[in-house]
Amino acid sequence: MARRKFWGWGKVGEGFTDEEMKPFEADYAAVFGVDGFEVRPFPTVDEIELAPSRLTPPASLAPVCTDDKWERLVHTFGRSFHEQVRIMDRDFAGAPDLVACPRDEGEVVALLDWCAEVSAAAIPFGGGSSVVGGVHPDVGGSFRGAVSIDMGAMDRVLEIDRVSRAARIQAGVYGPHLEDQLRPHGLTLRYYPQSFEYSTLGGWLATRGGGHYATMLTHIDDMTESVRAVTPAGVHDSFRLPGSGAGPSPDRLFLGSEGALGIITEAWMRLQDRPGFRIGHAVEFTRFMDGVEAVRAISQAGLYPANLRLLDHNEVRWSGAGDGTAAVLVLGFESADHALDAWVARALECCRDHGGRLPEEPSAAGDSKDGGAAARWRNAFIKGGHMREMLTARAIIRETFETAITWERFEAFHRDVAGAAARALEEATGQPGIVACRFTHVYPDGPAPYFTFIGLGEQGRLGAQYDAVKNAVSDAIIDAGGTITHHHAVGRDHMPWYARQRSEIFAAALKGAKAALDPVGIMNPGVLIPAP
Repeated sequence: MARRKFWGWGKVGEGFTDEEMKPFEADYAAVFGVDGFEVRPFPTVDEIELAPSRLTPPASLAPVCTDDKWERLVHTFGRSFHEQVRIMDRDFAGAPDLVACPRDEGEVVALLDWCAEVSAAAIPFGGGSSVVGGVHPDVGGSFRGAVSIDMGAMDRVLEIDRVSRAARIQAGVYGPHLEDQLRPHGLTLRYYPQSFEYSTLGGWLATRGGGHYATMLTHIDDMTESVRAVTPAGVHDSFRLPGSGAGPSPDRLFLGSEGALGIITEAWMRLQDRPGFRIGHAVEFTRFMDGVEAVRAISQAGLYPANLRLLDHNEVRWSGAGDGTAAVLVLGFESADHALDAWVARALECCRDHGGRLPEEPSAAGDSKDGGAAARWRNAFIKGGHMREMLTARAIIRETFETAITWERFEAFHRDVAGAAARALEEATGQPGIVACRFTHVYPDGPAPYFTFIGLGEQGRLGAQYDAVKNAVSDAIIDAGGTITHHHAVGRDHMPWYARQRSEIFAAALKGAKAALDPVGIMNPGVLIPAP
């Protein structure tokens, strides 16, 4: 099997070729007024120097531990823009000393016991798709070393309750393998983040990720019955229930904990019957804000479409969904139980009430007969992970940030945040860039806008240029009352703004939980709680 890339998304041999990049290069060259781009080569193993491992596992753990150079490189970084820049600079400082792949919960317990004994940081690793610095072993000098604990060997569906539509699932399972195990039972988790192919159930839970459903079942929280986790202080396990009012939810302590409190080993997850009814449309709006009002009307009508993703003109243009002359609403419904005509008709009525128009005929798959804007956007979305490494190699800064805000504040929020991104991008790069926006998830009380910014960078300065924009937009989000993250998690990158968002009393409670569950502070130091 092909190995995971240490320099980009996916496996060796996957992604775009230089030939496939030529149309994108021509597009960006025209916008930025340049003749072309110098393409920096990706690093090879031989080019990178790693410090020798400082740790030697005990004999009992040696079979699940390795200091293989390729594996240490793979487990050094997630997939943020800043990390991609460091990869291109051949800067792998902070690589883990060892990579451990436990095969069962007993080995997870033994690994954490050993890490605590020798003062080694323990960094939980799912698929390595973090875009916020959540898996980088940047732990400082107070530890003797760092161990990246890869959960990929614990990847089985252990038990299925077909009556209640639920399953007990190990946390290391990747999205495709999970669905393969559920398919024979006619069930699905129906959770498809952009990182689906290279992310795990444990990662989704630990980061409170957002998946396929744009409304109602938006976060992995909504699909979780109970969680089992190993902490340095012991094992947590909760009752499996459809709901409970017995005090604060114990599972919520681990949902979103980002490996700072322990390692999620398995969970009971709520499942769905596989959908057999699907229909969708791509609805155009001349004005983006008219589309916003249509989306609000649909979200407050109790229709709960599976897809309700509004793309502004720039998002349409630069995602390849269309020419950018109109904003586009990607609207879709699905069900395993009933036809959807009445729900679709009411949603389209809401769109027409706000100036929406249907340029294409829908198909049963939810796309127009010629592919359509919805299909083009979806295809670009699925391949988006591979684009970052190719653009960074060409000194093109293309990055995203996401948030959430209530409806009555959205228009001013959008103006302020997009304006901050545009100003910072021009100041950092010396020329105007591109700022786009789409909705990833929608609630009756507000949307989750997802922004993309694109600018012409300069090799040797890409990290500083990106930081200037990222800092400006993060300040603008917090100043306007938005969340620093809706589903990308906090990691190390968002810590300064997360500290501004949470109350002091909650921060103290979180530190108390950390002290109780991780007394010597080995779990993912610097994430959620400042490292000692």
